[in-house]
Amino acid sequence: MMLLEVKGVSKKLEDRIVLQSINLKFEKHRKLVIAGETGSGKSTLLRMIAGLDQPTEGEIYFRGERIRGAEETLVPGHPQIAYLPQHFELQKFLRVEQVLAYANQLNRKQADETFSICQIDHLLQRKTNELSGGEKQRIALCRLLIGKPQLLLLDEPFSNLDQILKNILKQVIDQIAERLKISMVLVSHDPDDTLPWGDEFLILRHGAIVQQGNAQSIYHTPVNEYVAGLFGKYSVVPTRLFPAKGKDKYFMARPEDWKVSEKSFVNAKRAKVLKREFMGSKYVYTLQVGKTNIQVDAPTFRHGDTPDILYVKHRVSNLENSYITLEK
Repeated sequence: MMLLEVKGVSKKLEDRIVLQSINLKFEKHRKLVIAGETGSGKSTLLRMIAGLDQPTEGEIYFRGERIRGAEETLVPGHPQIAYLPQHFELQKFLRVEQVLAYANQLNRKQADETFSICQIDHLLQRKTNELSGGEKQRIALCRLLIGKPQLLLLDEPFSNLDQILKNILKQVIDQIAERLKISMVLVSHDPDDTLPWGDEFLILRHGAIVQQGNAQSIYHTPVNEYVAGLFGKYSVVPTRLFPAKGKDKYFMARPEDWKVSEKSFVNAKRAKVLKREFMGSKYVYTLQVGKTNIQVDAPTFRHGDTPDILYVKHRVSNLENSYITLEK
């Protein structure tokens, strides 16, 4: 039995279509990412799965039972589905342990483990008005977890967090999956947050599904430039420059898909260096090949200088040169 099934769900507001004919199957203990531009319907879909919004058409099933929409029940929401919105509130001027006590359905050992997973066990005696934004978010998340949900929905949890707090929250979310065995759906704009994490991806645009698949297929074989752009840098390259890429007029390539050298090598193209960006562990070069600009990843060159001319070829355009051997 599927944990979650979304069948032909659409949502209309007056004359505007928010979601159209969404179909989704989701198994237990999986991690699903929903991605798309602002206004693509991600949060609306999440709220309907949680039972907090009403579909105009279609039905949603959780463990084989239909989830009633917000207009069908006095108290909207499903007891086994927890939803953490972008904007949440904690009761003011209460101690954290008091906030959590109201929702707790766990025994003492289970509760202590959950506090530890959420990294809030040192905050239990603090008042909610004395907490940082990241601490409040982890407490709000913990408050959901102690209600013993089977499905956790996270709507843009990393927005407005600095890198340190984001890393802490990532650790918490990973531990929730590994130790509590809770299935999760995550909405996020940042590919650095989603590509290493998600088992499955659902890409929305204008309320419709554009592409579904795993991280590798979404990243390496996007169906169009919209999907490619959601998950990082890319270039649209005429196939005539690299004929081995196939019969299509153009192909999309990621910066790491290229082999770059200061000296000419077999089947390489001469490229003019237009720009170099430092990215910490690497540089991203913007190169001009003929009349086409491409972005490529490359290490620093000798003496840290940027050559005026580099030589580049697509790694999969010649199989014997698909890999780079690094000397120790």
